[in-house]
Formats: sequence, structure tokens, C-alpha cells
Amino acid sequence: MKLHFEDNLDYQIAAVDAVADLFSGQDICRTEFTVTYRPDEGPQQSLGITENELGIGNRLQLLDDEILENLRDVQFRNGLRPSESLASGDFTIEMETGTGKTYVYLRTIFEVNKRYGFTKFVIVVPSVAIKEGVYKTLEITREHFENLYPIAKGYEYFLYDSNKLGQVRNFATSPNIQIMVVTVGAINKKDVNNLYKESEKTGGEKPIDLVRATHPIVIVDEPQSVDGGLSGKGKEALDAMNPLCTLRYSATHVDKHHMLYRLDAVDAYERELVKQIEVASLEVEGGHNKPYVKLVSTHNRQGLITAKIEADLLRGGNVRREVMTVEDGDDLEQETGRAIYENFRIGTITCGADNQSMEISMPGGEYTLHPGEEIGGVNPDDVKRLMIRRTIKEHLDKEMRFAAQKREVKVLSLFFIDSVEFYRSYDDDGNAVK
Repeated sequence: MKLHFEDNLDYQIAAVDAVADLFSGQDICRTEFTVTYRPDEGPQQSLGITENELGIGNRLQLLDDEILENLRDVQFRNGLRPSESLASGDFTIEMETGTGKTYVYLRTIFEVNKRYGFTKFVIVVPSVAIKEGVYKTLEITREHFENLYPIAKGYEYFLYDSNKLGQVRNFATSPNIQIMVVTVGAINKKDVNNLYKESEKTGGEKPIDLVRATHPIVIVDEPQSVDGGLSGKGKEALDAMNPLCTLRYSATHVDKHHMLYRLDAVDAYERELVKQIEVASLEVEGGHNKPYVKLVSTHNRQGLITAKIEADLLRGGNVRREVMTVEDGDDLEQETGRAIYENFRIGTITCGADNQSMEISMPGGEYTLHPGEEIGGVNPDDVKRLMIRRTIKEHLDKEMRFAAQKREVKVLSLFFIDSVEFYRSYDDDGNAVK
């Protein structure tokens, strides 16, 4: 099977041009610098002889005022509010999920190389999974981009590996397009990261200094997950590369810097890039018909030990799930005003920095709850299983329906999770941890 990539989608071309036109007026040029090199093989190694190689980097000739003028022209063209000043070298491209964001920023690499001769690019992603996805996309699009941009033939790309720092030296010295793909976790820990330490593999220099000398264009995939806040370690690691500029691609930006292009959910729907949007949710009905208690926290104020619990209270004839404060010995039937809490009584409450708990006696026994634990609630895993099951069924039903109608419509189902760290995490070496 051979994949075919369309190269004439107007909204993708517009996103590419938005970045490329930012440098309008720039000549094709590059900067050169010296890279010290100790040969890995041969008798010279034992003699400590070093050689010098020519490093090649991006060079920006335009002044800030010229960049600002280009920026405003692009913003006017795309119906965006113009920037008042060039506050930073960060530029935002907003593209809805499923519209080809990865393809767009890869094609942008070859477009700015064709127009201005830029050759050094670093793609920073938030996770190992996305890193592998970007690398796979680079593999399957090589023939497509080499046909589209013959001048780019021979371009190189690699996954940053702290144990293979020779790749960073090649990144600095190669005259070809160089694309380094790296997770933010691999570059934001200066105290343990080889990127910030002198190495023989880079001629005794710090690898980060070679990257800085190339003045790379940094592309950030999902910056809201990379930055760690505007003053976070992720943002510091990006700035440490001394980028020519930073291009930030996402559908859900938190910090919107200079906006170059926007294709949000409404735009995608109106352009019929997304045929229909449905949001499925799940609610529990009749959940107030059995006693429910959840411990939120415990407190010690001037010797008075209390607990905050979540329970179903009767207020003005209506039952509402609210947080209330209780003490040792409280009768929940009286506190909530509901008969279903008959013989539910609060027991010993423990309040400590690492030891918070509450005992509760009820028909059927006595239980000890810790913060976040509950009695009588719906198992959250059961809720997730039901939602996943329904989504899979809806997805397949739609695919079959469109297939029967002979309609070429892509069905895309998304699960929005509260935090990636609750579902997938990685150790310092990038290995998946359950």
C-alpha cells in the first residue's frame, strides 16, 4: 500500500504561507562557525589531535521592524488582530484537530528552506508517543516532500538521544536540512542532561552550544503541554536554544503569542473539513436514591477536629450534592435531612499532614475513608467503560452508514482526559511506566 498526500488543500497552504511570508524580504543566506572535532578512529585519537569543521546555521537579516510589518500584513490577510509590537520571537498557528497540523509544520520547513535557505529545525513535543508519531510522519512523507521540493532532497531527521551526541554535531555541521525531534522532558533537566555537559563526541563542547550556534527554527507541537507555564522549565529549555523564531502549533493554545493563522472548530465545520461535531456525555440518574458519602478533607482548627464530606442534602424540597462540615458523633440523618442516612454516624476523625481519615458507622459495618474515597457512589471506572463502549459503537455505526451511502467522510472520535499523567507516564529514560 502506498499513501497519497494531497498538496493543494487551500487551508494548509494558507497556514504554510502565513509563516513563510513572515520573512518576506529575507535573502537566501546562512551563517558559518567553527566546530571542534576529535576523530573517533585512528592513531590521531591517542595523540589528542583535534580538527575543526565548519558549522552552518540559519541567519536572519531582517530587522524587528521589518518582521513586525510582515507580521501585520499576514494578520490582516487572515482576519486577525494585528500585533502592536514584536514582543517576542514566538508565533502562534492554531489548527483544529484532524486538519493536518503535523503535515503543515513539516511542509513549512521545506517552504522556508526553498525561499530563504534556512536548514536547521528543532521539533519539540510533550511526550514520547507524539515524538514517535512525528518521526513516523517524517518517514512516510519523505517521497512526497522530495517530489514537492526537489531542492530538499537528502534532508536528514533524527530523534534526539543523549547517548548519541554525535548526531548533534552532525546537526550543526551538515549543509543539508536537519530536523531534530525531541521531547521537552529530554531537554528541560539541566542538572542531569548530557545536552548541557561538555562531551568528547562534540569536540569538548556542550551540545547545547552547537544547537545555539545554528540559530534553529524551533517548532513546538502542543505548546500548552510543553511550556510548563510562561516561566516554566519547558519555556526556558526552548529559549536556551537561541531560536531564530519559535513556531507554536496547537488546537488548544493557553498562551497565544503573535497569531499568524487560525483554523478553529467553527472554521473547520464551516469549510466542511469537519462534517459534523457531536459531543457525548454520561450522567447518572437516580444517584440520590442511595446514601452517598465522600471524604474531602480533615481539619484541626484550635483543637476542633472536623471533616469536610460530600453528601446528598435536602434543601428547599430538592436534593443536592454538596460539601458539608461534620464532627465526631454527628448523625447524618439529621445533618442531611434525609431518612436514607438512618444509622449513619461519623466516628473518629484523624487530622495529620500524612494521615487524614474519617471513620463512619452504617448498617452493614464500619468503614474508614481517606480523602477522595467514597461510599455509595458510582464506580468511576464503570462510567469510563460505558463511555468508551458507546463511543466505539457510535464510531463504527457512522462508518458503516457513510460506507453504505458511498460518502467519503472521515469519522474521528476523541476522548478528552483530565490529565495525561493519570493515564500514561514515562521515566527519565523515556520508558513507559504503568
